[in-house]
Amino acid sequence: MGLESGTPDPNPLTERSPLRESRFPYRSRAGSPDDMVYDYDKIPVEQVVMNDTKLAGTVLRLPAVYGPGDHRAFDYLKRMTDGRRTILLEKKHARWRWTRGYVENVARAIALALIDDRATGRIYNIGESEALTESEWIERIGRAADWRGEVVTLSKESMPEHLAVPYNFDYHLRADTSLIRNELGYSEQVPLDEAMRETVVWERAHPPEPVDEKRFNYAAEDESLARAHPTLG
Repeated sequence: MGLESGTPDPNPLTERSPLRESRFPYRSRAGSPDDMVYDYDKIPVEQVVMNDTKLAGTVLRLPAVYGPGDHRAFDYLKRMTDGRRTILLEKKHARWRWTRGYVENVARAIALALIDDRATGRIYNIGESEALTESEWIERIGRAADWRGEVVTLSKESMPEHLAVPYNFDYHLRADTSLIRNELGYSEQVPLDEAMRETVVWERAHPPEPVDEKRFNYAAEDESLARAHPTLG
């Protein structure tokens, strides 16, 4: 989003890594001060909890949570279900890593921190130990959905307008989740392949309503693909 300066951290982010300096990152998207995103920010909440000596607080930094109840996989899965043989990604986006977590596993980590006194006053990153790239994430969805297509990367300039995203993919959201594993003995109870299968089954049975069809402009995607890769388009 271009709100931070400095060079990207090449390592997974630990609980001690510097937090972003900017506050209220989604305020520019708010329609008015009454819009929820106007004052949305987790960092001030962390600061209140950890600086209150009378509060036995624990901070849990959650990953991108997926699974039943969330539509994080929908856009990719819909393309697969619609028979698309290629899914387009901007090159940097394809390599970008984001720590994710299946909803049941994340819930277990939260419950573990609630019942273990060792969590008092601690900060924990939660999420899968391996942060998949966006391309790998799509491939995992495809494997669970029995999709035989491929991810094709394009330059930022070649991407169709409806697939453009306003993020700087030089900065990965990759977290080191070893602390909660080492201190509280956390581990995932639902394996990744099973988590993806459950996600696909639920998503197919509960598509979002309404679907924004502008996000699925296949004619524009085919045109961009044909220009960049004539043999594929």
